[in-house]
Amino acid sequence: MKLAVSGKGGVGKTTISACLARLFAGHGYRVLAIDADPDSNLASALGIPPEKAEQILPISRATELIEERTGAKPGQSGSMFKLNPRVDDLPDSMSVEHDGVRLLVLGAIEKGGHGCICPQSALLKSLVSHVVLRRKELVLLDMEAGIEHLGRGTAQGVDALLVVADPDRQSIQTARTIDRLARETGIEKVLVILNKIRSSEEEELLRQGLKDMHILGVVQDSPGVRLASLKEAAPDPGDAAFTRQIEVLVNGLKERL
Repeated sequence: MKLAVSGKGGVGKTTISACLARLFAGHGYRVLAIDADPDSNLASALGIPPEKAEQILPISRATELIEERTGAKPGQSGSMFKLNPRVDDLPDSMSVEHDGVRLLVLGAIEKGGHGCICPQSALLKSLVSHVVLRRKELVLLDMEAGIEHLGRGTAQGVDALLVVADPDRQSIQTARTIDRLARETGIEKVLVILNKIRSSEEEELLRQGLKDMHILGVVQDSPGVRLASLKEAAPDPGDAAFTRQIEVLVNGLKERL
């Protein structure tokens, strides 16, 4: 399975991404988690110790690697470079493994070439395309918040786009926009995860606001999960109710895909 997780900022998509990755690994899947959000937090959500997370070099900051693979130095204007550089070795050589999940961090393009074709973006686009189309494992991409990634086609080729929505009117609007743009870019399966639900009334209002979209499952608001997020730690697997709700999502994905 190749999955991408999207949604408005603050809806909990990184937590959901990390919990799905860990649970799929627990089911025996080989899992490659990709932090495609410039505001990288997936390492802590996966429970990777800080000293181990510091070993991960975001691909966009690997200037020597970018120059070697593309033939151009990042930030150098007017240079020619390869649009399809070699990337097949990077998911293994540039990632770290923790509790059965390998984590690869893409990073942000911080200067020069924002949103345009540049050596960094060429390498990142080739890398994402490779892991989605050619890797023989479960790939889970934690996308940046909002809709920008859909305009760049970053998630093209995934089996399903998971849209996380919480009880917020703007979250509903963003989810509906993501659904429309995803279908326009050829992503056929768009599934919604209702997150941080505190009451049946909240759930019903969210369902009404997203009535044309397919709801994969519901995750209740959890004080333990919020506390773990504040501590920059993975949610406690001993939280039985929360774990059951993530299990429902995993089983739903296995049935549909």
